[in-house]
Amino acid sequence: MASADLLLHPVRLRIVQAFLGDRPLTVGQLAAELSDVSPASLYRHVALLATAGVLQVVAERRVRAVVERTYMLRVHAAQVQPDEAAAMTPDQHLAAFMVYAAAMLADVERYLTTGAPDPLRDGAGYRMAAMWLTDAELVDLVRDLAAVFQPRLANPPGKGRRRRIAYNVLVPAPEALPGAPGAPEQPTGATPQRAKKAAPKKAVAKKAVAKKAAPKPGPAVDEGTWRRGRGRGRPVTRGLDPCPVTRPLRRAPS
Repeated sequence: MASADLLLHPVRLRIVQAFLGDRPLTVGQLAAELSDVSPASLYRHVALLATAGVLQVVAERRVRAVVERTYMLRVHAAQVQPDEAAAMTPDQHLAAFMVYAAAMLADVERYLTTGAPDPLRDGAGYRMAAMWLTDAELVDLVRDLAAVFQPRLANPPGKGRRRRIAYNVLVPAPEALPGAPGAPEQPTGATPQRAKKAAPKKAVAKKAVAKKAAPKPGPAVDEGTWRRGRGRGRPVTRGLDPCPVTRPLRRAPS
């Protein structure tokens, strides 16, 4: 089974997550934390992870007629390998991220619906930021983050310490539209291809409108007729087609 198929399963991902922080757990202790998963399903998924080398047995003891095993997570094995990630399609990445996001949502829900949560006191939060980075600067950022996290990931459980889960999501923003900040620069004097094609059509359209709008010649209007039509803002004529008038567009009802 590929590592992505193995790890990016909703139940198995939660099992892996429960072991984060160098936690040794038995299946019984795991069942207490994942109470919504049936014991039979939990044993089956733990066995799959152990067979794949993601979980390793660190202790055994006999409890009545059953051997109880204590497992720990092998962090390196609990990752989708780079070559496999590179071979995944966009749809597979999207499906994998949906499982990842669902696990994150479940963690937040458990925190906010259990006990007396106080995000300010507990240091819980969710933030978003955008940075302008070259590829080289992005590599530096990832290296700096690793330098901050790695020593703390090695912290053992201790007095006053509480296990805290950090999620990391880093995606490039969509390409900026032409003319917007950060958009690729156009070569000097270059004209976009679409603009070149549109220009002749626009010029033809203007000529057509101008030709259509030209008034037709008609008989002269006498002074009396002009006075009677003055109240309407234009002379009243008989036997003449009215000139085309552009009326303001009415706003459609909202």
